[in-house]
Amino acid sequence: MSTAEGHASPSGMEEQRGQGGWLSGLREGYAEIGDVRLHYVEAGEGPLIVLLHGFPEFWYGWRQQIQPLAAAGFRVVAPDMRGYNLSSKPDDVAAYDTAKLAADIRDLIRERGAQSALLVGHDWGGTAAWATAMNHPEVVDKLAILNAAHPRKLSQGLHHPDQLRKSWYFFFFALPELPESVVHANRWHFFRHFLSDARPEYTPEEMDRYVEAWSQPGAATGMINYYRSSVRTSPKRAEAALVPIKAPTLVIWGQDDGYLGPELAEPDHDDVPNLDRVERLLGASHWVHHDEAERVTQLLTDFFAPALPAENR
Repeated sequence: MSTAEGHASPSGMEEQRGQGGWLSGLREGYAEIGDVRLHYVEAGEGPLIVLLHGFPEFWYGWRQQIQPLAAAGFRVVAPDMRGYNLSSKPDDVAAYDTAKLAADIRDLIRERGAQSALLVGHDWGGTAAWATAMNHPEVVDKLAILNAAHPRKLSQGLHHPDQLRKSWYFFFFALPELPESVVHANRWHFFRHFLSDARPEYTPEEMDRYVEAWSQPGAATGMINYYRSSVRTSPKRAEAALVPIKAPTLVIWGQDDGYLGPELAEPDHDDVPNLDRVERLLGASHWVHHDEAERVTQLLTDFFAPALPAENR
């Protein structure tokens, strides 16, 4: 049961309530998905786009895309992934297995009343989007990935010293307890530092909203558990889970990513045979949807436009 106005229960939430009031025209709700409850915001009407945020963001990471995509004729749903902000935060590290993330997205799409969706993911949201397209191809009409390496590419990259240096935090977060103490210090300086290479810089008001999300009870552990689960997954098991992705796929890549090398952007043809292209944005950081917000929105709109009624294109 959802509480979003217009697509579920008669007691639906009103616009401008809670975090949904941070942007105009949003509906806000909770989707009961198996054993977790996912908070989301929603805007617009039309073909469904689902926007999946990464670390250390939350639904608000898509603040510059939600309204323009809705205005272009889409229904946009941006959830908080499990472990983040206002969504459920399971205690068990195993609850953050990639297969569970993918099942969340499959079930969210169906809970929102659709059989399939246009799926977009950045960073860990991109990892979940890759997995959803592999595990549940029937729910992914098209796939757009922002600065999230295909799992095979990332695994290969982690064999090289340059990428290992960039990914040092994977292994720091795998430690028990210590990371939580470190990230809380100095008003979340550790998490704020991850966002510090964005251009333009995040405003104080925007950063306050991130701090609010990180300060939700259990959120720090939930966010870090993505990494703990990842490093506990054997390479053999991870490789066995890889299957070719059927959905037409667009990769958008900020070339100045400080966490992922540009060589990781393009997936192998055998893994993504219907790759439309890799759109590399020069000068954009890992936070490409922030740095080049209008360009990213236009790329998504153009890629997804065939799903719109002819009069809306």
